[in-house]
Amino acid sequence: MSGALPEPTRSRTVGSIPMQQRETIHRSTPQYPLWDDARSVARTSLPGNPLAPSAARRFVCAAIADWTNLGMLATCAFCRGAGGGCPPGQHSTDRLADDAVLIVNELVTNAVVHAGTTVELLCRLEESAVGEPAALVLEVSDHHPARAVRNEPHRGDPHRTESRGAEDRSGTPEYGRGLHLVAALAERWGITYRSGLKTVWARIPVDGWDTCPLPGTEPAPQRGLRAAEILAPTPRRTVREDQDWGSRGALSFLAEASDLLAGQLDEDMVAALAGQLLVPRLADWCAIWLEGEQGRTGWGTGGAAGAAPRLARVWHSDESCTEQLREALKKDPPPLPATSGNGPVPIPWPGEGEPGATEGTALAYRLVAGGRGLGTLLVARHGLARVPDEVTALIEDFARRVALAISAARQYTRQATISRVLQRGLLPSKVGQIPGVDRFLVYEPSDDGVAGGDFYDIFPAGSGGRWCFMLGDVQGSGPEAAVVTGLARPWLRLLAREGYQVGQVLDRLNGLLLDDAMEAAEAAALMVAAAGGRGVPEGQQARFLSLLYGELVPSPRAGGGVRCTLASAGHPLPLLLRPDGTVLTAAESQVLLGVVDDVAFQSETFDMEPGDTLLCVTDGVTERRSGSRMFDDDDGLARVLAGCAGLTAQGVADRIRQAVYDFGETPPKDDLALLVLQAQ
Repeated sequence: MSGALPEPTRSRTVGSIPMQQRETIHRSTPQYPLWDDARSVARTSLPGNPLAPSAARRFVCAAIADWTNLGMLATCAFCRGAGGGCPPGQHSTDRLADDAVLIVNELVTNAVVHAGTTVELLCRLEESAVGEPAALVLEVSDHHPARAVRNEPHRGDPHRTESRGAEDRSGTPEYGRGLHLVAALAERWGITYRSGLKTVWARIPVDGWDTCPLPGTEPAPQRGLRAAEILAPTPRRTVREDQDWGSRGALSFLAEASDLLAGQLDEDMVAALAGQLLVPRLADWCAIWLEGEQGRTGWGTGGAAGAAPRLARVWHSDESCTEQLREALKKDPPPLPATSGNGPVPIPWPGEGEPGATEGTALAYRLVAGGRGLGTLLVARHGLARVPDEVTALIEDFARRVALAISAARQYTRQATISRVLQRGLLPSKVGQIPGVDRFLVYEPSDDGVAGGDFYDIFPAGSGGRWCFMLGDVQGSGPEAAVVTGLARPWLRLLAREGYQVGQVLDRLNGLLLDDAMEAAEAAALMVAAAGGRGVPEGQQARFLSLLYGELVPSPRAGGGVRCTLASAGHPLPLLLRPDGTVLTAAESQVLLGVVDDVAFQSETFDMEPGDTLLCVTDGVTERRSGSRMFDDDDGLARVLAGCAGLTAQGVADRIRQAVYDFGETPPKDDLALLVLQAQ
């Protein structure tokens, strides 16, 4: 058919998976269909908001109605026969329209939710080809091509790519059951990547649909019923139903389990995922007990050193039985002999011998990692006198993976706890309020759970209304950096209150960082690192930091304001914003602290009139990256600050923070700290 887009002729490979290129034309169009010369293609652009799916449904219905009225589309086998016998448009395209609407609704919803960009929708009629019926092709494109989707080649065509969608913790595709619906309705579907564009397409055959209903017969199912039938949950296969489970099925199951459990940082989440993976694939129900950090001294001997294990998760294939099962299992886990190792131990069926109790086989597995008992896994199957050996061995392998995931989650929790404790000691509980100065602070540590890095403080220092402020960044991160931070801030306070001037304070702090007395701090840091499970680094550790330090006193000039004296030691330079939008650099760059022994730091003094704003930031702001560019390239920070004239201190801070976040596509990876001081 003239006007139909050509079939793909070239492919590329991502990893080992062939990815097919589809040449598709995308352009903005009016709200209603705009046909090409052959009137076989309709396109539109939709905004990336919640209204897009409904607009897409209306567009598809209008396109199919127009094709039908033009005589281009007849899906009834009787209508396509000699003479035709059905009034045009009476019913022949109802089923096609229903399926097309369902598919486009799911694909546009996915694009809006997961990409949030403008959505391009294309509908195309394709002529019959050799071996293939005529088809309606739907293409939904978004402009966020970086979002990865797992792909697998179509069995019948090694060059066409189809997608399952990455699975979530329950084994359902990441888009819910939407792509399951698309797969059920479409002859073929898949994902195509182009520069700046990602397209999900689906092909619905036009030939071969139901014939026209005879008078008095029931109409085709309603759209909602059809969707419900397709999306109705089907039970997963079990070992009893799949004789090949012990080979390919087992490997696939363990690979999926490793994928889902890897990187989980919460032991309760690990237990929840384990239950969902086991039931109903390998068990009718399961339960997981977790022990405390101290564990238990004996298995089946009655000895216990720590708290009693807690029932972390109960999972049943029949959700209505879950609470009843929990009540039956809420006591301690079944006792296991000390010689059981990781293997299965038969356990009496809960409620065995009681009237009305069901029967089956229950097996318990110890969860052990690094020689330490972490808990117990109990699995059960109804109506089985004995679980096959290949299944018990598979669950044993699975239990090892669960134990390793729990151990890793606990190690992360220990490290995060140490970091939180250190962080609370590194930073002031509250920031002082300077008379005559509006101040606002933004501090957002990185999400890696490691203490250290940026620090700040505002405090009074002696008489005469003198206030001091600091914003610093210690080299490195973790306990080593945290210990240096924990010493630098109190030293600065002490030196300031002893009456040292700004430059002198930096001179003495520099000497302390280079002094052998810091070896004690390093030793303490290494002990903390070892306690958190980290290796002890070898050799002398660098202990330098960048620092912006200054003091404010009431201005001697009439009309208010403050006099500011400050110095920058290897730190991003502070910027001064005048009320008219002029931006000035407020200090000179000097060497980092802790690098050079014989150095004298200099300070700058200037008056801040009412309305003047001083912006101090760490390199988490200036070095925020977007590809190869940084936020402060070409004075980017100064340009944003110039547009903040007239804002309050909080308004300036919020504007700068938002600009930093908007600069890159991903959230900042470094600590983010900025201090705004505005004279009143």
